[in-house]
Formats: sequence, C-alpha cells, structure tokens
Amino acid sequence: MAAAKVSVARQVLILQLVVLAVVVAAGTVLAVLDARRDSDDATRQEVVGVAVSLAAAPSTAAALRAPDPTSLLQPRTERIRLETGLDFIVVMAPDRTRFTHANTDQIGKQFSGNIDRALAGETFTETYTGTLGPSIRSVTPVYDDDGTIIGLVSAGVTRAQIGEQVAHGLPAILGVALIGLALAAIGSVLLSRRLRRQTLGMAPAELRTMYEHHDAVLHSIREGLVVFGSSDNADVVNDEARRLLDLPSSGVVTLADLPESMRPSSESTRSELTLRDEMHVTPSRVLVVNRHPVEWEGRRIGTVLTIRDHTELQSVMGELDSVRGFAESLRSQAHESANRLHTVITMVELGRYDEAVQFATAELQLSQHLIDRLLASVHEPAIAALLLGKVGQAAERGVELTVSEDTAADSLAPLTTHEAVTLIGNLVDNAVDVALQTDDAWVEVTVQQDTSRLVVRVADSGPGMSAVEFERATGRGYSTKDSHHGLGLALISQLVARHGGEIATERQPCAAIVVTIPSERR
Repeated sequence: MAAAKVSVARQVLILQLVVLAVVVAAGTVLAVLDARRDSDDATRQEVVGVAVSLAAAPSTAAALRAPDPTSLLQPRTERIRLETGLDFIVVMAPDRTRFTHANTDQIGKQFSGNIDRALAGETFTETYTGTLGPSIRSVTPVYDDDGTIIGLVSAGVTRAQIGEQVAHGLPAILGVALIGLALAAIGSVLLSRRLRRQTLGMAPAELRTMYEHHDAVLHSIREGLVVFGSSDNADVVNDEARRLLDLPSSGVVTLADLPESMRPSSESTRSELTLRDEMHVTPSRVLVVNRHPVEWEGRRIGTVLTIRDHTELQSVMGELDSVRGFAESLRSQAHESANRLHTVITMVELGRYDEAVQFATAELQLSQHLIDRLLASVHEPAIAALLLGKVGQAAERGVELTVSEDTAADSLAPLTTHEAVTLIGNLVDNAVDVALQTDDAWVEVTVQQDTSRLVVRVADSGPGMSAVEFERATGRGYSTKDSHHGLGLALISQLVARHGGEIATERQPCAAIVVTIPSERR
C-alpha cells in the first residue's frame, strides 16, 4: 500500500538515481580497467625500448666478451634502471646465466623467464612471475659484430609497481565519476520536479484509476466536455461535445473550431474566463455553456468547457410562450369584453338604449373588421390569431400595434406553423419592448409572400440597433436593462439560417428588423 502511494515523479527519481549509480559505478570500473590496460601498454613499450637500446649499445657486446661482464654491466644497468623506474634489468648469457640483477644475490643464477624466442632473434614481451613476483618483461638478443647472439637483455616492471601507478590516477577517476554523478542527480531532481507538475503529484495507481474513470465518464455523460491545456489544441473532447458543436467524429480539435463566443483567451483574467450557465446559439442548436479555468499551484494549466443541449427545452419554452401569449390575449380580450358589457348594461339601465346599441355595434364592427382583414391577408389561422392577440396585448401595455395594409401571405411556406409563430412572435415581442421606451409607442407588422420569397418586416418607434449590437444579438443573444432582446433575435437568426434566408436591421426611415426567406432553399 505504501509503494502505491509513492508518486510517479518520486518513483522515476529513485529509479533514475539507482540507474545512474550503477552506470557511474560501471563506468568507473571500466575507466580503471582501461587505465590499467593503458598502463600495461605503456610499460611494454618502455621495457622494450630500454632492453633494445641496451642490447644495441656496442659497450654491452664488448662487456659480454670481457672476462668479468658483471663488473662492467652491473653499475651501468642499475643506473639505467633507477633513471627509468624499472624494477629489474638483467643481462644474461645465452645459457640463462645472469650477469646483472637488481638483487645481487641473483647474479650468477639462472634466468627464470622464457628466452627461446629471443635466441631465435626475436624481441618479445610477456607477463611472467619471476624472483620479484609477477612482472611485464621484455627479452631481446645481443649480437656480436659477426651477427652471432652472444647474450640476452631482459627489462621489466612488476605488477605491484603498475598497480601503484594506476592507484595514483584513481582519485582523479573517482573525482570525475562523483562530479558526473552529482550533475546527473541534479538533472534527475529537476526532471522529477517537472514530472511531478505534469502528473500533479499522483501515484501510478491513482493515474490509472483516474484514466479509467475519466474514459468511462467521458463516454457515458450526456454533457459535452472540451478541455484545453496550454496550447490551442484540445486535450479532451468527448463524443457529446463533437455532436453538439458539429465537430468531426475524430481528429484534433483546435480553439478555432469552437464558436467564437466560447473561445477562451490566454490573456483573459479568471473572472473573464468563467462562464456560468450562459446561453449560446449555434446555427443548429441552443446551448448552455459553463467555462472554468483550471489552476495548479497558482498557475493556470488549462480551461474546462462544459456544454448542455438546450434546444428541445427552448423549443418547448417557445411553444409555452406562444400558448401563454394566446392565453394572455384571451384574458385581455375577456377583460375588455367584460368592460364593454358592463358599459352596455349600465347604459341600458339608464334607459339610453340607442347609445348602448351604437356602442356595442361599433366595438363589434371594429373587432370583426380587424379579424376579417387578418384572415383575408394571412390565410394561416394560427398566425392571424397570434397577430390579433399581440394587438390586444400591446394595447394593454400602451403600445399601438398595427398590421400594414399591404400584408398578404398564403401559407408562409417554407416555414412551418410553429416556426412562423416563433419568428413573428419574437420579432413583435422585441419590438414592443423597445417601443415602450419611447413616448409615442407603436409597432407595425408587415408580412408579404410571393412565388420567390417570404418577407417579414417589424418596425417600431425605437432608435434601432447599431451594426455591432445587431451582430451580438443575432450571434448569441444578450439582455440588459436597456436592451431586451435576450435570445429572441439569436433564435430567429438560427431559424432564418436554417432556411437559407437573411436577417437585417434598418434605422431609416424608422427602426425595423427585416427577415427574407426564399421559397426554395438556396
């Protein structure tokens, strides 16, 4: 259990330190072996050089021919031995009898090494255990003037001395190894710290569990999820996010693939990055978006975007608003009818029968005239009822709502009845809200249709919308105390785009929103 809690970074650090220690130790051993090999090679070259030089000297051959070679050669060889640092120089007769030796007790005794190759005229080296212990030695012949071998010269260095030479260089090798180990350890610690930041200090089991849960959750939740790290490429995009944002089913998703209003900026502050249940409208859907920055140790490491589909709910709410509007209209008309009825009854009670009949007939004729004109110009009963209800609703709020005389439409194709109610109802509601902010509040609705297009124009007494405001309102929707557009225009823009139409704003000669939808999809 304790091992499972050790973070990935710490485990990697321990592993790296162990590996580095093994590698440095192996490197040190190899360096020592290499130094010993180099020392052996240098020793061989040195002993060969000394032996050959001494054998080639004329004085050596002359001494070997003298009655007492030892008296002539021993002082000379000892001087050379001390100057060169060799352990022994032996000049011998072909029968192995020593004439010189570092240990004078060995003079006159038999040389214990191999000499056959030297007697054959070859200079060679070997490692041999002699009277001074294991040594590297060379043996070379000494020639007389006529080319006859009259003696041999052997020079050597004991293994003990070679070991001491290697030992003298060992502190430098170990120092370099320790410095290398220290630098490697520092690099490992820095790498471990970086890995710890990247893995958030988690253990392997925790990372595995998090990945398994993460993968299961991503594929099971019915909410879109997009996670951005430090780059513009999304680190995580689940299937629902691809569906809601109409993204490809596979491949890399970048920041540019998101709707502009959803894109986080690296320069934004935390408060600017944070979105909570904000409505966003895409060409095909109404989405509820939440966006939160993710921080680790005070540093922002990414942004999480969650998306919920609000399209069906918005559609149901639109239908509910329409029904509520009809009910409000009926309530308003019932209220007006009750007022007129009380007026007529009072006039009858007062005996003013003619005025009562005239009042009741005039109101009935006016209402019937409006109904007849709407049904004659707009053949869709639901739209006629909608406009009739909006007229009464607007009048109750103090806004004069009129339907222009040139209104004429048969079926409002290609819109369905529900789409037509959404389009006209939202336009009228927005216009009434804006008109209420003026002294002379009025709204005029025009619906025209011919063989090529359907045109809906709603004008009002307000100041109109600037290009920037209109782009914001149709792009995502907004709502402030001074501008009550909400998602209405954004939903209308979505509907119009779905049918290949256009939506525009006018400010002259009066403020108006104009929607044009072709009869056939372009």
